[in-house]
Amino acid sequence: MLAYYLEQSRKTVDASGLEREGIVTFSLPIEPAEFAAPLEKIRTRRGYVEMDEIHLAPNTPDIEALCAKFFQEHLHTDEEIRFVTAGGGIFDIRDRHDDWLRVHIDAGDLVVIPAHSYHRFTLDERRTITCKRLFKDTSGWTPVPRDIESTD
Repeated sequence: MLAYYLEQSRKTVDASGLEREGIVTFSLPIEPAEFAAPLEKIRTRRGYVEMDEIHLAPNTPDIEALCAKFFQEHLHTDEEIRFVTAGGGIFDIRDRHDDWLRVHIDAGDLVVIPAHSYHRFTLDERRTITCKRLFKDTSGWTPVPRDIESTD
């Protein structure tokens, strides 16, 4: 995982810097037989009750529309959790000063974006990602777009 500020000459951010912003990260094996137990331990400890898998690639139907939707700045009323099992992507997450923190996630990375944190997502140059999505409560998972006027 690589994290840095977009507006601050790409100043890098380590795991403790991410934690100060409420962003929690884990590194897990990518083989199902190896990640099952540690992922289950995280699910139990953090209270994630639902899980599904999403795969995005150039041949995904409506991929451009999906990517455009994911890249619109928004928040969720619950945490957003992704565990990448293949490929990679980019989360831009607003920090407490409203600056963009860019977080590249790759296979083996699990990231927890705190509830009520504005963010956006895009695929990286590989244009493919497979990840587990974990939920505490799927009803809190509707995206809430950022009011354009509030970013001026």
